[in-house]
Amino acid sequence: MLTGILVGESVRTGAALEGLELRLYRVTGVEVLDPAPGQPPHWTLLEFGAEEQQAPDLAAALAQCLESGPWYASFTAGDEVFVVFADRVFRYNRGDRSGRARAAQYARTVGVPEKQLDWAE
Repeated sequence: MLTGILVGESVRTGAALEGLELRLYRVTGVEVLDPAPGQPPHWTLLEFGAEEQQAPDLAAALAQCLESGPWYASFTAGDEVFVVFADRVFRYNRGDRSGRARAAQYARTVGVPEKQLDWAE
């Protein structure tokens, strides 16, 4: 089973994440005290799960749905971590420091604040 988090506000207007069987575990509204430019101060966190074999398709679908800029979605599938940005997917094994560093460096280039580089492994 893969598990992850998607910020509802990160989905591009008019985009649809469809054709995948996702399980929605929890929806939480949170206040972001110091959002990046272009991010609203209130987010809707969608905690989801899916079958592990869907991981590559889910990553590709998210890459097409996410707003460009300081947004990403992340999920883990077995021993792999997926960090997805608009039109870009990073995939690495849990504990792979260089894989995480590549994803974090890219995140910084699109404006993700340092404190938001906290995806789960």
